[in-house]
Amino acid sequence: MPAITLPDGSVRQFDAPVTGTTVAEAIGPGLARAALAMKLDGKLVDMSTPIEADANVAFITRRDEDALELIRHDCAHVLAEAVQELFPGTQVTIGPSIENGFYYDFARNDPFTPEDFAPIEAKMKEIIARGAKFERQVMDRQDAIGFFQAKGEKYKAEIIQDLPRDQAISLYSQGGWVDLCRGPHLRATSDVGTAFKLMKVAGAYWRGDHRNAMLSRIYGTAWRDQKELDAYLHQLEEAERRDHRRIGKDMGLFHIQEEATGSIFWHPKGWRLYRIAEMYMRRRLDASGYQEVKTPQLVDRVLWEKSGHWENYRQNMFIAHVEDEDKSLALKPMNCPCHVQIFRQGIRSYRELPLRMAEFGACHRYEPSGALHGIMRVRAFTQDDAHIFCTEAQIAAETVKFVALLSSIYKDFGFESFRVKFSDRPDTRAGSDDVWDRAEGALKEACDTAGVNYELNPGEGAFYGPKLEFVLRDAIGRDWQCGTLQVDFVLPERLDAEYVAEDGTRRRPVMLHRAILGSFERFLGILIEQYAGRFPMWLAPVQAVVATIVSDADEYAREVAAAFAKAGLTVETDLSNQKINAKVREHSLAHVPVLAVVGRKEAENRTVALRRLGGNAQEVISLEEAVARLSAEATPPDLRA
Repeated sequence: MPAITLPDGSVRQFDAPVTGTTVAEAIGPGLARAALAMKLDGKLVDMSTPIEADANVAFITRRDEDALELIRHDCAHVLAEAVQELFPGTQVTIGPSIENGFYYDFARNDPFTPEDFAPIEAKMKEIIARGAKFERQVMDRQDAIGFFQAKGEKYKAEIIQDLPRDQAISLYSQGGWVDLCRGPHLRATSDVGTAFKLMKVAGAYWRGDHRNAMLSRIYGTAWRDQKELDAYLHQLEEAERRDHRRIGKDMGLFHIQEEATGSIFWHPKGWRLYRIAEMYMRRRLDASGYQEVKTPQLVDRVLWEKSGHWENYRQNMFIAHVEDEDKSLALKPMNCPCHVQIFRQGIRSYRELPLRMAEFGACHRYEPSGALHGIMRVRAFTQDDAHIFCTEAQIAAETVKFVALLSSIYKDFGFESFRVKFSDRPDTRAGSDDVWDRAEGALKEACDTAGVNYELNPGEGAFYGPKLEFVLRDAIGRDWQCGTLQVDFVLPERLDAEYVAEDGTRRRPVMLHRAILGSFERFLGILIEQYAGRFPMWLAPVQAVVATIVSDADEYAREVAAAFAKAGLTVETDLSNQKINAKVREHSLAHVPVLAVVGRKEAENRTVALRRLGGNAQEVISLEEAVARLSAEATPPDLRA
């Protein structure tokens, strides 16, 4: 007689084993209609799953986030059925849900094209309208292999053959169509809804191995309702409009070419933007008690072996072999082991702690060429990296200071809020469970002290310690993980860092790894898209252009530009023979915040006509007032009174 405990604490007793459907019907017809799946003792399962013992049950309705993953998963199944109905002989392989959607890989002689989407989508809607139930069956391994081989599905048979011997082989049917799947699923295809869209096609090697057959992958997106789908499609359109690669080209900020894959050629204006951000960050760190250092680019593998990076991170490191010394050096992928080397020079006292060591460290990490994306995902980048060497008792106080600094910096860059994820121990890690218990406990206590609310991100910690991940949301609703704070008891032990405690004993410091921007390159890409290139004055690489209406005003334009420059503004002049409307268009495309227009009248009256980016109106004011107003606007936030 199972007792079912519901989220509100109420308990329902049943005389015999039941399913989720039975429980929902017992509670009421409304829930029976709305419940799409359930959590059984915290595990997401089908509504038809038997409940044979006392259990905690929570029902999943369309409003719940868990429903979204189920909708996407089931939409992949519907896509596969539609494809096989329309294109007989096509084999199905794998089709998972992914962020914002799903995909399915198909084996066929002719790859799909976007022109195939319309008939496939129509067939998918037809399948959804049929409302066939998703039904699970468990099959003997060899029987399942034979079942798919008989259907000509060699890829499914291969998947089953390679599954762990103790894993149950479950199949799901939707009407007469059957697929290998662990589940769970919605109740029926009709629960998927029609808020989906096929997005693109791509090639994908079977099991990601270039030696295997090339498959045809169809990507799609699926949402709970049409409103969510429309919002997502609008976000994609807006993201394309804001693409940092296009805007970077329009503004002349940078370029990337094949001869330096994954590295950036910064142009003068782009490097000016980079330096504005760097100088701002350096001032903030100086004011917060950080000591800046610089460490080598190439470091002997011996250090990486001691630190554990060679074992855990070797696949992402660039290696250089020195022939005459017969040794291997690695371009550093991060700065932490090198910072420990500075800490270890001389005898450190507890009086020096906390010691905050910062570096704008140039790092290199191998990223597959297909994963590279503009300046967002590169192989060569600079971290706004720092390590705080402290005692265990100082972790909470340092966390409070770090979160306050991070919050202030994000606000200055235009991000008013952020989310925090707590990433705990991964499967592959260094250090004992006792050490990890201490590190995770210390970080949770620090969060409580700092008033940081977080969501759990299980198993995503660094190999040496748990971490907080700080996630920004941009102007069009996308999330970007930028800052981190990691508590590390492992690296100081492995690299023999120590200090003299108050009682004269030698002790290991705790090492807090922290970053705020993450990498300059990626953060600048985020900023370009956040502002769509229309930076606030203090960030703009060119803050003003002085443009003439007639050549008679050229000399006065030079005088205005000189006055602007003397006040600290980054200014250019446009004395070309183009008409003023053409000049306005040109500098608007370059996203210059202010255009100062001068002609004969302005030269006579010593005034300027200011036009703001994105506006049609102009304001005529004196040169002195323009200098004062624009220089105030261009002052970085940390330098304002």
